[in-house]
Amino acid sequence: MRNLITDVAGVQVGHAQDPRLASGTTIVLFDAPAVAGLATPGGAPALRDGALLAPEMTVEVVDAFALSGGSAFGLDAASGAMAYLAEHGRGFQVHGMRVPICPTAALFDLTHGGDKVWKRSPYPELGYAAASAAGEEFALGTAGAGYGAWTYDLKGGVGSASVVSSRGFTVGALAAVNCAGRVTRGTCPHFWAAAYERGDEFGGLGDGAPVPDRFDFALTSDRAGATTLAVVATDAAFDKARMTRIAIMASGGFAVALRPAFGPGDGDIVFAASTARAAQAPDYRDLAEIGTLAAECLARAIARGVYEATALPFAGARPSWRDRWAAG
Repeated sequence: MRNLITDVAGVQVGHAQDPRLASGTTIVLFDAPAVAGLATPGGAPALRDGALLAPEMTVEVVDAFALSGGSAFGLDAASGAMAYLAEHGRGFQVHGMRVPICPTAALFDLTHGGDKVWKRSPYPELGYAAASAAGEEFALGTAGAGYGAWTYDLKGGVGSASVVSSRGFTVGALAAVNCAGRVTRGTCPHFWAAAYERGDEFGGLGDGAPVPDRFDFALTSDRAGATTLAVVATDAAFDKARMTRIAIMASGGFAVALRPAFGPGDGDIVFAASTARAAQAPDYRDLAEIGTLAAECLARAIARGVYEATALPFAGARPSWRDRWAAG
């Protein structure tokens, strides 16, 4: 186990980023079409092709998910990913043609440094490059969709985690963390998700001091402009309705790891996918357990994305978790 979403058989991840742009894209690519669901708990989502994931819609499977910086401009990353998928013969068959299915979500990093003035969107090229780079190993922290991400007081980034259920199903999560609030308990290094940490995947600091009686509420801005994006995956074979339920359950990981979560200006989104590669068939109890583990994995991935991030060299840039606490 690599403690990555790619521990789920049939999942690959690729990043592409542009340091000049201070933004990037992450593609979660499936070896074969995967049954998928969606939860959109945030109040301001930037989403493309999300409606087709509803259980009553015709298309049953996806070829990939794209996560991107760039706010709504970043949704163009889907075009590049679809071009890559089309070159490789992937897609939903319609009258002899194939249309790749790549639902896409974007986070807001437009004010986080870099050159954000362009005549043509750079995100199709980033989407293609990220899909081309997909594999079982991938970078954490300041990479892909998390390249320009930040939180209230720390640099954000891409994190991932995985676990095996009691009956042997693999569950994994990936998050691009760009939240309006905090992932740590106020001005201390202890993560809100500490109770779910495995080993020392995000520092091994434990819970730290008890949660204060009065919550120190903090927001990057009083206006919309923050989002954490996530993908959870399992090798258990479920239909669209059950993958939708897993996406909903997994979104609980946001509430564990972020303060606040699902705000009116947040575009928080969870994609969920089944590669159906497990040998045994799951039952109702497996569904409940996998949804619970997906939430825990997502909370861990959020903390890990911030823990692994490195700061960018821009005025006003957020410090990394390591730089902040190394400096005291």
